[in-house]
Amino acid sequence: MSKEAICIIPARGGSKRIPKKNIKDFFGKPLIAYSIETALSSNLFDKVVVSTDDKNIANIAIKYGATVLDRPKELADDYTGTQEVIDHALLVYSGYRFVCTLYATAPLLQKEYLIEGFEKLKNSNAINSFSATSMPFPIQRTFKLDDNGRCEMFTPEHYKSRSQDLEEAYQDAGQFYWTRLDKSSDEIMFGKDSIPIILPRHLVQDIDTLEDWERAEFMYQTLNQNQFDKWNNIKQKIEKKRTKIKFSQGNIYFMSIGHNIGYEVYGKKELFLRPVLVYRKLSSTSFIGIPLTSKQKEGNYYFTFRYTNKTLSTALLNQIRVFDIKRAYYYDGYIKTKDFAKLRDKLKEFMDITPKPKSKGNVHASKKKLQKDNEIISQENKNVK
Repeated sequence: MSKEAICIIPARGGSKRIPKKNIKDFFGKPLIAYSIETALSSNLFDKVVVSTDDKNIANIAIKYGATVLDRPKELADDYTGTQEVIDHALLVYSGYRFVCTLYATAPLLQKEYLIEGFEKLKNSNAINSFSATSMPFPIQRTFKLDDNGRCEMFTPEHYKSRSQDLEEAYQDAGQFYWTRLDKSSDEIMFGKDSIPIILPRHLVQDIDTLEDWERAEFMYQTLNQNQFDKWNNIKQKIEKKRTKIKFSQGNIYFMSIGHNIGYEVYGKKELFLRPVLVYRKLSSTSFIGIPLTSKQKEGNYYFTFRYTNKTLSTALLNQIRVFDIKRAYYYDGYIKTKDFAKLRDKLKEFMDITPKPKSKGNVHASKKKLQKDNEIISQENKNVK
């Protein structure tokens, strides 16, 4: 049986800036587990090997399905290069046509890019392929700091150059490196014998410091919103809706608003829907709305009425806010004109924060004070003009 490709993941235990980085918990799993799982799920490799000097890393690697190679101490210090580690592994596991070096700190790696790197290398005369990404800004306009902390441009002739006129630059993404083993080259990895596999920048993050780690967490959460936001599926469905709904004041719609703010859960399966009354239209897609509940409530915060099929509903005045009509799932009725008038009065009463006079004797004084305040405001407005 011919041996096509082997994956080698270097993972020593002596990380200093982030202690035990390779097995530090990253959203419920050791960091290295993501690289192992991505390699295995690609179905590209006859063997996925973790080269390590650390027993804890070894145990975790085995747990997630990798083969472990004990790395000699002389290859586990701060000065040993990655290539020396790979060469050692290839002495133990020989006979492969391709090797992929995959770093243990690549939780954002997507298997499709790993597959793309292998396919492009296999179908070419190149020696290497590797992950890369574009620079977020023109490198021709970068600068360094001199000994006095002042700026010094690397290429000052481009100080006035427009960004769109400068050649785009790329950088190593630090995720994977494919190498063909039946040929050799004197070129460096970033040379003419290599094919860069360009990844979008939102999938690339080195993890060398705690700041890097936090940034990688933010990026991972953004990429995997379904895992962290149980409403993300429904949000995506809503976003794809293209039907324009005509609506007007007094309409009642069942809408997805993301979380339970009331008495009960409406809807089916994964949908959480809340009936919402259109109180005032703001634009063709947005309106001021009042969420409703089927539980009758009493007090200043609530207004109870009946609509379609004599459904009892209570408007939650303290939940009034702006809604997007694109979140509407279906029309469910309307509030009667006379009930809407009562609701409007109730809402005005609810929103009224003017202190009420304590006795009849204070009424005249309150009116006088209010008149004086209005005169002051009027004068201030004139001054502004």
